[in-house]
Amino acid sequence: MTALHASSRTEGRGRPRRPRGLVLRDVRRSAVAHRALGALVVTTTVVGCLVALWPDTVPLNTLTVPMVASTLFLRPRQLAGYIVFAMVVLGLALTQQTAFTPKLWASVAVYTTIGLLVLVTSLRRVRLGLGGAEGEAMLVDLRDRIQAQGRLPELPEGWAADRVVRTADGTAFSGDFFCFSETACGGRLDAVLVDVSGKGVKAGTRALQLSSALNGLVAAVPPAELVPAANEFLLRQGWNEGFATAVHLSVDLRSGDVEAYTAGHPPALVIRRCGEVQRVELSGPLLGVVPGADYPPARLRLDVGDAVVLYTDGLVEDGGTDIDDGIALLSEHLLRHAPAGLAGLGHRVLADLGPGADDCALLVLRRT
Repeated sequence: MTALHASSRTEGRGRPRRPRGLVLRDVRRSAVAHRALGALVVTTTVVGCLVALWPDTVPLNTLTVPMVASTLFLRPRQLAGYIVFAMVVLGLALTQQTAFTPKLWASVAVYTTIGLLVLVTSLRRVRLGLGGAEGEAMLVDLRDRIQAQGRLPELPEGWAADRVVRTADGTAFSGDFFCFSETACGGRLDAVLVDVSGKGVKAGTRALQLSSALNGLVAAVPPAELVPAANEFLLRQGWNEGFATAVHLSVDLRSGDVEAYTAGHPPALVIRRCGEVQRVELSGPLLGVVPGADYPPARLRLDVGDAVVLYTDGLVEDGGTDIDDGIALLSEHLLRHAPAGLAGLGHRVLADLGPGADDCALLVLRRT
C-alpha cells in the first residue's frame, strides 16, 4: 500500500523538473544555432521598413542583400523558412510604394527569382544537412583528407619519387588518387594508384570512400590481399554506375624486388638505366565488378638507376588516340625529362602532354 501510494503521488506531480542548469544550457545552444537566422530576420525587417517608409530613396532591390547572405549562413531548413518570411516582407513593402512602374515590377521579378533559386538550393541541401559556409568547409575538409592520404612518405637513402595529380575541370576534386604505406622505414613501400569512374566532384566523393578504406587496408593486410579486399569493398557499396581501376606496387627497398598487382589498369612502366622502357603487363578485372576475382602478381627487380612509373588512362587516352600510342608518347617524355632529376618531373611531363579531358595522375619511383 505504501509503495502504491508513493507511486500515485509521483504520477500526480507529473514529470520531475529539469535542473535549471540544463534548461539554461539548452537555451544557449538554441540561441547559438539560430543566431544567424535571428540576425537576418532583424536585418530583413529593418530593410523592409526602410523601403516602405522611403520608397523613393531606398530601392526595393536592397532586400536582395540579406537574401543572398542567407545562403552563406543558414542551414537548409532555416533557409526555407527565411525565404517565406522574406517574401512576406516584400509583399508588405509593396503596399507602401507610391508608383508601380515597370522598373519596380522588374525589381519584384528579380527578387522573386532569387528567392525561388535560394529555395530550390535549400531543398537540395537538405540531403546533406549542411548549408552555406558549413557545407563548403566540409567539402574543403574532404578534399584535404584525400590529398593528405596520398602524400608520399619519407623514403630512405637510395630512393626518390615524384607524384602529381591533375583534374580535368580545374576543381580540387579528382577521381584519381594515391595511397601509400605510412612509412618506408621498415624497408617496404606499398603504393596504390586508383582511378575511380567519372571525374570532378562526383568522382571525388567516391574517391574519398575508397581512399579511406585503402588507407586502412594497406597497413592491415598482406600485399597479395589488398586489391581483392578493395574489390570486395566496392562490391558492398552498391554503386549503380561505379567502378574503379587500380595498380598496387609492393617494393622491397633493400633489394629492389617489386610485386605488382593490377585491376583493369593501364600497364606500369619500368624505365631501365640504359634507356629501355618495359611494360609490366598484368591481368585482373576492374574493382567492384566481379565477386571473388583473382589478381595474380607480376614480379620484377629495380636495379640502381631504374625507375617504375604508375599513371592513369587520362595521360594516355585522349579522344581517338590509341592507348599504345599514348603509352609510347608518355615513355618518350619520361625519357627526355628524367636526366633533369625527379624533382618536378611529373609536372614537366604533364606540361608536354598538354591539358586532357579526364583526370590524370603520375608516379615515378626511382632507385638512385
